[in-house]
Amino acid sequence: MFVKSVKKYGVAYLFLAPSLIGLLVFTLYPVLDSLYLSFTRWDGLTPVQWIGLENYRHLWSDETFKISLLNNLYYTVVTVPLTIILSILLALLMNAKVRGINLFRVFYFFPNITASIAVGIIWGAMFTQYGPINTILRFIGVSNPPAWLASTSLALPAVMLVSIWKGVGYNAVILFAGLQGVPRHLYEAAELDGANRFKKFIHVTLPGLSPVIFFSVVTGIISSFQVFDTVMAMTQGGPGRSTNVLVYYIYNSAFQNYHFGAASAMSYVLFVIIFILTLVQLQMQKRWVTY
Repeated sequence: MFVKSVKKYGVAYLFLAPSLIGLLVFTLYPVLDSLYLSFTRWDGLTPVQWIGLENYRHLWSDETFKISLLNNLYYTVVTVPLTIILSILLALLMNAKVRGINLFRVFYFFPNITASIAVGIIWGAMFTQYGPINTILRFIGVSNPPAWLASTSLALPAVMLVSIWKGVGYNAVILFAGLQGVPRHLYEAAELDGANRFKKFIHVTLPGLSPVIFFSVVTGIISSFQVFDTVMAMTQGGPGRSTNVLVYYIYNSAFQNYHFGAASAMSYVLFVIIFILTLVQLQMQKRWVTY
């Protein structure tokens, strides 16, 4: 049976082999190895020490982990809905048949193709005390503009603003493609029933876009829990721990403090959080997504 299978699909196996080997070596092995490390204490130099669930128990009393988790939840609750809402509005603008619309579409996609680290550095400079943003605020009459990235209450909102600015273009392009799939005859039927623009948007456009919105919500929540580069470039978790998020804390634990076991445990906690949130969304989509 095996020999027959090899003869029949041998060429296909050869073509698949590089991808399968890469998957096993660069994805499956690191995943399983990090799972093993999460039950150990290891600093990268001394022998690995098995400690069972100690890393997971320690997270319950780790204040920095709790703050990072709360910051991440705050970041997700604010950035995902705002990004989706602004993306829908932008997609509607992109769908308008006006002169120069193609240039407009390209312009709003630029932030997405720019490296996140570069975006973070540039916005970090813009948020400085004497940067362009505070200069504009002084020009319009604000005598004492805030030190955005030095404030424990404003630093995380500043990071959120940059993330929203960067993510809107990508989601708008996906939603714009979704708009092209909404059947025209539904708009015509709504017009015959006397629906105005707002009612057509509520009863035709939004249901037609719901599968695309669902995709954007799922990927947006996953991305929000993986935010790292913007935080790294703009605040490095500070001031204090006000912008510390989970992935940045995992990075610090592993590559700054050499607590590879604890960092692996946090990674799996993060995985479980994302997995549960995705399952919840898959269940809830039956109530509001129209296929």
